[in-house]
Amino acid sequence: MAEVIISERHHVDEALVEAFQRLIPQLSRSSPPPSGEGLRAIVDSPACHLLVATDDDEILGSLTLVVFPIPTAIRAWIEDVVVDEAASRRGIGASLNLHAIELATNLGAKTIDLTSRPSREAANRLYKRLGFVARETNVYRYEG
Repeated sequence: MAEVIISERHHVDEALVEAFQRLIPQLSRSSPPPSGEGLRAIVDSPACHLLVATDDDEILGSLTLVVFPIPTAIRAWIEDVVVDEAASRRGIGASLNLHAIELATNLGAKTIDLTSRPSREAANRLYKRLGFVARETNVYRYEG
């Protein structure tokens, strides 16, 4: 096993599309994996930073960091963190999140938010270990 490397993707290739075909079903049963065009929209967006974890050029996990200015500060959100079940317990989730925290901080983000379903117990333990604190808030979603 080689060292896991975290990097930001700036282009889309077949390996990235194939990785998302494998990873997204492990994250969500209700959302289909993005197409190459969908992934290009992410990597081409100045607000999005698509991070991947690789081992011997195999993509084992990913995370999307979104950094955006609002009137009160620069904010960041971590979204769609997923690590291949076959590569769990290798610290990949922690490495992805730590890289995202460093990147967001370097980009001037005042805060970094994320959400995680309560059923994702290991992920919730990880976020607490990394210093994330549950907030007293109402989360609303409009699905119009």
